[in-house]
Amino acid sequence: MNILLVDDHAVVREGYKALLNAMLPEYTVLEAADGQQTHHLLRMHTIDTLVLDINLAKESGLLLAADFLNEQPSLKIIFFSMFEDCAILQRAMQTGAMGYISKSSPPDTLISAIKVVAKGQKYIERSLAVNLANQLLNAEVDIAAKLTKREFEIFMATAMGKTRFDIANELALSSKTVSNALTVIKRKLNTTPSKFTELATKHGYIGKT
Repeated sequence: MNILLVDDHAVVREGYKALLNAMLPEYTVLEAADGQQTHHLLRMHTIDTLVLDINLAKESGLLLAADFLNEQPSLKIIFFSMFEDCAILQRAMQTGAMGYISKSSPPDTLISAIKVVAKGQKYIERSLAVNLANQLLNAEVDIAAKLTKREFEIFMATAMGKTRFDIANELALSSKTVSNALTVIKRKLNTTPSKFTELATKHGYIGKT
């Protein structure tokens, strides 16, 4: 069985690779730094569990997850992130992921998550699950909940500095469709595309630069 660690920090990958090799010797642990390397490894190997960081360099794991699942539908994705915001957790699980844990969690949490999702069950770190439950009982709607899946993809791509032409090519859309979507997004969020990066950073969808 194979585990693929996707994180843009080599030190993080090496540390957790050593942990997984020691604690789960029945798995082969592979690693990737970005989406391109991940796609290459998915074409070369059958991956059972993908441990995916959300905030990769110039990429969002939230957007990449769907592509990875299209490549290998049986893939079990666990988001492993510095973000503990409930809105991000919700969006992450909406991608089809099976688990979500924070990087501040003890190492054995990752081991537990991998074992649970291997059985086809979802795993959310306990403290995050409690916070999520509390927020759902008494919380204002996050910006992500105001957008459709496609609108959120365009919002995120714009926030990460991509032009409407780049977005159109990546999402197989016409530039006019992207422009129309941006108009809708501006109205829903009551802001302009020039403010998308600031807004995405404020809500924790991308890290501060």
